[in-house]
Formats: sequence, structure tokens, C-alpha cells
Amino acid sequence: MNYTWKSFRQECRRILVLAMPIIVAQFAQTANGFVDTVMAGRVGPDDLAAVAVGAAVWVPVFLFLVGVMQGLTPFVSQYRGRRDHSAIGVVVQQGLWLALPLGWLAFLLMRNLEPLLDIMDVDPVIRPMIIGYLQGLSWGFPAITLFLALRALTEGMSYTKPVMVISLVGLAVNIPVNYVLIYGKLGFSPMGGVGCGWATSVVMWLMLVLMVLYSIVFDQKQGTGVFHRFVGPHLPELGAVFRLGLPIGLSIFIEVSLFCVIALFIAGIGAQVVASHQIALNAASMTFMIPLSLSLALTVRVGTNMGTGDSRAVRLSILCGLAIILVIAVFNSSLMALFRSEIAMIYTDDQTVIEMASGLLLFAALFQLSDCLQVSANGVLRGMKDTAWPMLITVLAYWCLGLPIGYCLGLTDWVVPAMGARGFWIGLVAGLTAAAIMLCWRVVWRMRKTLALSA
Repeated sequence: MNYTWKSFRQECRRILVLAMPIIVAQFAQTANGFVDTVMAGRVGPDDLAAVAVGAAVWVPVFLFLVGVMQGLTPFVSQYRGRRDHSAIGVVVQQGLWLALPLGWLAFLLMRNLEPLLDIMDVDPVIRPMIIGYLQGLSWGFPAITLFLALRALTEGMSYTKPVMVISLVGLAVNIPVNYVLIYGKLGFSPMGGVGCGWATSVVMWLMLVLMVLYSIVFDQKQGTGVFHRFVGPHLPELGAVFRLGLPIGLSIFIEVSLFCVIALFIAGIGAQVVASHQIALNAASMTFMIPLSLSLALTVRVGTNMGTGDSRAVRLSILCGLAIILVIAVFNSSLMALFRSEIAMIYTDDQTVIEMASGLLLFAALFQLSDCLQVSANGVLRGMKDTAWPMLITVLAYWCLGLPIGYCLGLTDWVVPAMGARGFWIGLVAGLTAAAIMLCWRVVWRMRKTLALSA
């Protein structure tokens, strides 16, 4: 299939127009965690530690819910491609029904995590603060899952700016609410780090209210009927959304938990090693927001084109996404490799930690191409409603290949003298590369199948 330069340029523009607001929204949501860390840290080290441990517990659960609710987006985008707006309303309603129990289950989980803190052997001094932080934050989960369902409505129909604006408003509100609750202003008692949890809940409910208000107007203009002709739970369709979203949520949880396990493995090597690992990981996570946002945009574009039944347009979206992701990968890799010392200096002035982190950032630069390819391939496959095999590929690449290689090189002398954190980062490179190869092969296989059916 030959494409004109004009069609290629137009599709690239559509993808970037979709992706740019998602990038801003992702950074705004990440900045909320940064604000909590900075403001709690100014109270004292115990409050900072409590927020850090609490975040390590709730963020993976939140990301799991994000993944599950992302299963709704391909349905919306494919129905939009078919111009079946009434079906969009029905499936979004089922997404809302799915969000309700998930949100309250997460609420109950956050309020019953004391056994986990026992297993983690958390310092008894900060344990009450962690529990208070998580209990305050638990009230926000019923709201954020409903928000995620309505987010699928707008983003699945290629409207990504509303979520960006709402995320920026949430960030702007988080700062003053944190200030009031942490330090005890406007008649409130000082809550310290615990106040960050309650502030996050306030922001989650605010984001839901704003999203509902926007969605009501959006629904009326688009004629989807989300807030009219309301129907109860329809198990076949609700189950279809859950079956598609569950592997996405598990894939994200598996990837996040891998980094947690690596952190635990290297914890005994030394504080400086742990610090250098955390610096490199945080820098890599920040750059990852860009390809992640692009993958979400690809899900929408591929899903919409799949809905129209235009296999040529699907292929064009994939090619354009690949071209953009390669440019991003080269840029991110060059930035990390050339300015690795300067990046490390942003986090610390300890020269030993800077040198260690600079070395690890070289590995982060090395896996940019693999990381960008695997996340974009995942986005394409989600647009095709293919999520089960990508989840299995993720488990195989990360847990059956990357982690064993990292453990072998990092903590044993079986192949070479123990390399510490560098060994684990070599394992990450191997795992991400394997995931990229297998996921890209899966995209090629699915595309050939689509073309064959089209023919």
C-alpha cells in the first residue's frame, strides 16, 4: 500500500493533536505526587517517609484501575468509527456500572492494609501516619474510577483536551488544599503528611464533578445518550469491557511491581546504590510519559479506524505512530546520554551518587527505543481489542527473562562478578527489548490478519 506524503503528514498531525493534551494531563497528575512529597518533606522526615510509603502502596492499585478502565476506550473509539453513537452511550453506562464496585473495593482495600505494613516491617513510628494517609485517600477511589469511565467517553471520541484542563485544575487545587490540611489553616487542625491523603481525595472528587458537568454538555452535543435512556447493568457487555480491561490493568501492575521488586533486591547493597537507582528510575519515568501518552492516542486512532473497517487507515495510523515514536526515542536517548551527569545533579549533590546514577542513566538511554516501541505496540493492540496476549508477553519478558537476568548479573557471581544495580538495569534492557520484539511481531500478525479479512 502506497501513501502520499500529504496523507502521512495529516495522520501524524491527528495523532499529535490527540497526544499533546494527554501528555500535559499525565505530567499534571505526576506533579501532584511531586507536590505531596515536597510539602510533606517540609514538615519533617517522618511525614515524608509516611507519604512515600503510602504512595508506594496506593499508586500501583490506582494504575491497575486505570488499566482496567482503559478497556472501555477501544469500545468507544470503534463505535465512533462506525458512527454508532447510541452504542457509545450504552457501553459507557456499563463502564460506569463497572467503575462503582471497583472504586468501593479499592476504598475497602486502602482501609485494611495494616497486615501489609506488618509484612513490609514498616517503622512503628510512621505506621499510624501511613494508615491515616491511606484512610484519607481511600475516600477518593470511588470518585476517580467514575472519572476514568467518563474519561474513556471523551478520549475515545478523540476529545483529549477536557481531561488535560481538568487535570491542571486538580493540580492547582491540590497545592492550597495540601497547605490548609498539612499545616492546619482556616480552622483545621494540623495533619502533617496525613493531610496529603485527604487533599488527594478532595482533588479526585473535584475532578469527577468537573468531568460530570463537562460530560453532560458533551453528551447532549454528541447524542450518545449516556445521561439519558439510562439502563441497568448488562452482564454480557459489562463483562466484555472487564475482560478487555483486566489484562491491561494486570500488565501495568506487573510492570510496576517489577520495579518495586528490583528496589527491594538492591536495598541491602547500600544507601548510595539505592539512591542512584531511584534517580535513574525517576528520570526514565518522566521521559516515559511522552511515549505513554502517544500510545493512548494510538489506541484511539487505531480503534476509530478499525470501527470504520478501513484497514488501509489502520495501517497508516500504525506507520505514523511508529515514525513519531522513533523520533521521540532518539531524542530521549540522546538527551539522557549527553546530559546524564547534569540530570543526576538535579536530584543530589553527593558526587558518588551522581557518578553511579550517571552510569545507570546510560542504560536508561539504551532502552529508550525498546521502551517506546513496546508501549506504542501495546497502544496499537489495545485499539484492536487485543489485550490478553500482550499481558502474557509482558509477564514472559519482564518476569521470566528480565528479572532473572538482572538477579543473576546483579547479585550473584554465576556469570560475572556481582554488578549490583547495573546488573538489574541490564536485565531491564533485555526484558524491554524482548517485549518490544514480541509485541511488534504481534502487531504485524494482527495487521496481516486484518488485511486478509478486508481482502
